[in-house]
Order: sequence, then structure tokens, then C-alpha cells
Amino acid sequence: MPITNQQITGRVFLRQMYDDSYFPDHVVDQGKTILLRLCERVEAERPTHLESLYALTQAATEEFNLLDREFVAAGSGIETVAREWICDEFCFVASAYGFTEADAEELTAGRDW
Repeated sequence: MPITNQQITGRVFLRQMYDDSYFPDHVVDQGKTILLRLCERVEAERPTHLESLYALTQAATEEFNLLDREFVAAGSGIETVAREWICDEFCFVASAYGFTEADAEELTAGRDW
């Protein structure tokens, strides 16, 4: 399902990670895919309450938990700065779909990075 939200289609997700050579592009690509898949799910399921959105972001957070292993295997990792960048992307997604009151910590509550 193609994404229709113009804010999302115009976004370069994880730009800062691509700009930092510490993060291998092929692993960052996987993170970008997770975020785009989250957007597809939001558009398909059309959550109307924050709890429904948080369920979707929790699933994406779990994917990032697994992706951290890929970063580590490539000599990198989701450390403090990357954590903030990724969380900012989750907040952007929430806002782009009208959830401006979403709590940044709740969006990625299950993270272990």
C-alpha cells in the first residue's frame, strides 16, 4: 500500500544517521523501512485513539530492538544520539498523522536501546 501522507512522502527518515559514518547505511536503510512500514500500518488501520497508535509504534519499537543487533554486528549501535534521532522520527510520524499530543516516551516505551 503506497503512503499517501505528503508529510511522510517528503521526509528523509533518519537523515542524521545517514550523514554519520558511524552508522552503516545498509542498517540505517532497515530502520527507514521500519518507519515506512509503521506509516503504512497507520494509514491502513487508521487509529483514532492514542492507545491504538501506541500499539502500532510498540511493534515498530520492537523491530528497532532487533535492529540494534544488526548495528552492533556492523560495529555500530543505537546509542544516546541515535536514540534521540529515532525517537524524533516516531514523534514526527505521530504528528504527521494528527497525534500531536502523543507522548514521546510512550511512542517508544518498549525500547531497549
